[in-house]
Amino acid sequence: MGKKGELQTVAQNKKAYHDYFVEESMEAGIELFGTEVKSARKGKINLKDAWCSVDNGELFVNGMHISPYEQGNIFNRDPYRVRRLLMHKKEIHRLLGLTKQDGYTLIPLSAYFNRGRLKIQVGLCKGKKNYDKREVMAKRDAQRSIERTLKERRY
Repeated sequence: MGKKGELQTVAQNKKAYHDYFVEESMEAGIELFGTEVKSARKGKINLKDAWCSVDNGELFVNGMHISPYEQGNIFNRDPYRVRRLLMHKKEIHRLLGLTKQDGYTLIPLSAYFNRGRLKIQVGLCKGKKNYDKREVMAKRDAQRSIERTLKERRY
């Protein structure tokens, strides 16, 4: 464990950065049961295919997988159940207005512990086209080759 007040990252959604342009990100709490928290502390969270939705003024995360806790027996919940995210109502209404625009969606980017509480970083994202993905990959490869060349010249 880290020091008190230190962020401890549990899971990251790397696929979100590949498939979407992240315009803005916000922190949200998440409503969990005891065995889910214990499983999250062990790092058994998968955000790969997760997305967020707004329903009746509340924010929910769908498709997030939290593995059942080994010693949880009858207290374990469904790993894929819909979980409520905790944000101020004003923030939820603002995000709802932004997601009504074309191409915007809410995607969980990472899960981490902040002062003992599990937090989810939610990103307001716009989908990438295939040519955008290829362009990003080409830039990354070019940057790698430049760094490799500079490293070789130093020695």
